[in-house]
Amino acid sequence: MARLNQIGCVLFNHKRDIVIAKVIKAWQEGGRGCAKIQFDEDQESDTIYKKVKSGTLKGVSVGYTVDSWEEVAAGKKSADGRFTGPCEIAKRWTPLEISIVSVPADPTVGVGREMESCTGATHSRGTDCYTRQLQINYNKYRR
Repeated sequence: MARLNQIGCVLFNHKRDIVIAKVIKAWQEGGRGCAKIQFDEDQESDTIYKKVKSGTLKGVSVGYTVDSWEEVAAGKKSADGRFTGPCEIAKRWTPLEISIVSVPADPTVGVGREMESCTGATHSRGTDCYTRQLQINYNKYRR
């Protein structure tokens, strides 16, 4: 969370040229990321703020880079025993930005809840990050 606390910003739909807020404080709580943010006072930010306040926009996402992966072979268990392969698990990752999003990859997180990038990035093995996030969610909730 150090990077978010030092230079973190909030974007709209992961668009780097649409900065709408700053991160006041970012922290982990109960295994989830949380943040207190302050919206900017320009017209574009105000529009997004009003949509969040009215409940029209509820989705939150995080743009990140993965620092360390665990590869789990087919039929094998992950080191912590939570997942069965084949899969790849992000063991260490760095949040780069927070985004208010219109269509979140993970609908279980959002504004006003205990919080949790896809900018079209592709993992080195060719897996689209949205597809990978859906697999992570599937593994998490099928238990």
